[in-house]
Amino acid sequence: MTAVSRSVLAPDRRVPEYAPRPAATSRRRPRDRVAAVILHVVLVAGLLAMVGPFLWMLLSSFKSEGEVREFPPTWWPHHPTLDNYRDLFARLDFPHYFANSALVAIVVTAGNLLICSLTAYALAKLPFPGRRWVFAVVVGNVMVPVMVTFVPTFVLVSRLGLVNTYAGLILPNIALAVNVFLIRQFMLSLPDELLESARMDGAGEFRIFWKIVLPLCRPVLATVGILTFLGSWNNFLWPLVVATTEDKYTLPVALALYSVGQNQTRYGLLLAGSVVVVTPILIIFFVLQRHFVRGIATTGMKA
Repeated sequence: MTAVSRSVLAPDRRVPEYAPRPAATSRRRPRDRVAAVILHVVLVAGLLAMVGPFLWMLLSSFKSEGEVREFPPTWWPHHPTLDNYRDLFARLDFPHYFANSALVAIVVTAGNLLICSLTAYALAKLPFPGRRWVFAVVVGNVMVPVMVTFVPTFVLVSRLGLVNTYAGLILPNIALAVNVFLIRQFMLSLPDELLESARMDGAGEFRIFWKIVLPLCRPVLATVGILTFLGSWNNFLWPLVVATTEDKYTLPVALALYSVGQNQTRYGLLLAGSVVVVTPILIIFFVLQRHFVRGIATTGMKA
């Protein structure tokens, strides 16, 4: 074999010209490390800022009233006690108020998942005259602040005779425009060919919606469900105005009213009640967090 043929057949072991130079790589590594350290410091600081108030609330719920009012405030209770939780369950009709909050939050969440998903399906996948105008009305409703419609909504509920009823607590929030918007944006990402093939097989629109569209929308439904349940469970102003007797009080309203003593607020009782109110939300979030994060990440802005 000649030298020329050996040079042609032998692999070229030369370093390509586009290969990064070691000197440049070594110069970039310290910068990348510094940037990573700064990023982690910022993220840890943000985490502490978010978790700090919840941790202080939990620890302070085991303090006595005098210790809660100490200044400067302390983190760890010097003499841990369960008196705040005993007073909470003894002083309040806790099971009844908890049941009221659970009933309102569950019905509101279920209503939003059903009604808003049906509306979103029509706006995303069913062509009909005026669809863009209907969607414009939905977007406009999202942009209107809640307090602007608070008084008209109360006047409407009052004239319908729904004050101090469960219907009055539930119906104004049974279908929120923001949920229609979120679900509709997610449904736009579903392929139309999948729905057309189902129609060619003889499936009706409701069957397509129930059997095909809803299973594919689990991430956004989990997101909407968590956000709606959270908003309804923590809602304070609307139940305070609509519920006029104690038997219709939800847990946040009862906790705010009964934590006020003769001359001052009992912050220990209020903090213990806040821990109880937050616990169901945390449980639901940890159970559905995978779908929640996926729903937030995949809900696009496709028009």
